[in-house]
Amino acid sequence: MLVLRSLCRGRGQVQASHLAALSGALSGQVRSAGSKLEDPTAVRINSFKEAIKPQSGQRRQIGLWTGLRSTLVAEMVSHVSGMDWFVVDMEHSPNELVDVLLQLQASQRGRAEPVVRVPWAEPVVIKRVLDLGAQSLIFPWINTPEQAQQAVEATRYPGLGGIRGVMSLARMNNYGAQNPHYYKEAAGQICNIMQIETLEAVDNIEAIAAIDGVDALFVGPSDLSASMGFIGQPQHPEVKAKIQEAFSRIVATGKAAGFLTASKDDAQWALKCGCHFVAVGSDMQMLTRS
Repeated sequence: MLVLRSLCRGRGQVQASHLAALSGALSGQVRSAGSKLEDPTAVRINSFKEAIKPQSGQRRQIGLWTGLRSTLVAEMVSHVSGMDWFVVDMEHSPNELVDVLLQLQASQRGRAEPVVRVPWAEPVVIKRVLDLGAQSLIFPWINTPEQAQQAVEATRYPGLGGIRGVMSLARMNNYGAQNPHYYKEAAGQICNIMQIETLEAVDNIEAIAAIDGVDALFVGPSDLSASMGFIGQPQHPEVKAKIQEAFSRIVATGKAAGFLTASKDDAQWALKCGCHFVAVGSDMQMLTRS
């Protein structure tokens, strides 16, 4: 509008009535366009959380692991790849908070849900990642129900079952300007995924799954093989048997089971074993094997 007024002053050819009419028309267009956007007063719906819930006729969710710190990768995976979800890895990749923020901004209005694997189930890191707007988290190295409980509590606000610090102006609640419902409704759209990576964790699958707020259990083959004395051998028959046991026990709890593999055959095997969401490789693995 400042540009239009400047033109009016400079040339004197646009009458005030014409400017008012043009302004009204532009405002109508903005309102019309805005009506097609997400409602800024509502908490973002986490469709991935709903999609992985075990249910009849479920379409399994296929994803990709990413660790290249690339907004282009995040944008491509989310908007044009056909994937349902992808991991932004902070545990074994050089992703820091700013990297996570940029990848969330590039992807959260796309099709594939960004799932952030935090470096540890540590409340301060979890709080900061959630404040950036992440809604799906993988917690590594969860071995006991107590650890699962602590992870869930870090995602919930005081008075609502948790210890998460309260920030009034951040990306997660549209900077506080128009989203008064966030604090009470946030937990319902946060997907908490516990990573099962040791024999102890496998032994505790039922107890971990029973924790309120745990949405899924994700089997990590590399650390599990190391825990069993077969480091670097996730294909070892004893390891695969233990993974299959873990899948069966997770599915029996009614919670979603997840898995990561770079092998097409193993991905199909995991799906046949009942997995609800499977990552079928990583951006780095695709490059190194090309």
